[in-house]
Amino acid sequence: MLDFDVNRTNMNLEPLITAEQSPKTRGYRLGAREKTTSETRARILAATFDLATEQSRVQLVLADIAARGGVSVQTILRHFGTREGLFLAVLDYAGAEIEAERDTPPGDIARAVSTIVSHYESRGDTVFRWLMQEFSSETAARVTEQGKQVHRRWVETAFAPHLAPLVGEQREASVDLLVVATDLFTWKLLRRDRGLDRATVESRILTLIDLVLERPI
Repeated sequence: MLDFDVNRTNMNLEPLITAEQSPKTRGYRLGAREKTTSETRARILAATFDLATEQSRVQLVLADIAARGGVSVQTILRHFGTREGLFLAVLDYAGAEIEAERDTPPGDIARAVSTIVSHYESRGDTVFRWLMQEFSSETAARVTEQGKQVHRRWVETAFAPHLAPLVGEQREASVDLLVVATDLFTWKLLRRDRGLDRATVESRILTLIDLVLERPI
């Protein structure tokens, strides 16, 4: 209902805006609704990412995601439209999460190695199982391809001061070798296959990095 001020001295009876209808109140309610929507979306993404990490399976059941996220399947579909929409959103979410876990001050080689080994200690076995599916599943291939791109970007950022003097093919070759030196498979070969302790693994990786940086191709 519109309220009118009957005590106005002019004849322009403009409707008064009640507190409930005020722009400030509407903005508050809209902001609260948007916050709730954002939190629900984040909860769904986190639940999907966690399940994918735990199960290392390409196909996840929406009902399982809903149960983990404390929402309904219909809510998931309302936020993401389709399974493909959810998958694409989770790819972005996972990429951001992993890049945050790998965040390293550029140029600090020891810190970079410690950071990447910590990442592999936490997620390495799961990522390896995903890699074993990349030739039989298009979905797994898309996931692992993103992971490879994230790793190469990490190398270029973490070692940026050391790569700065290099140009062209020499730089590309050095990046390639640094990718190999810090790759998941290098960690697996030393940590899982050889059974070396973490400190020794880090020492081996540091040696490889030193060789690459000391003698650029």
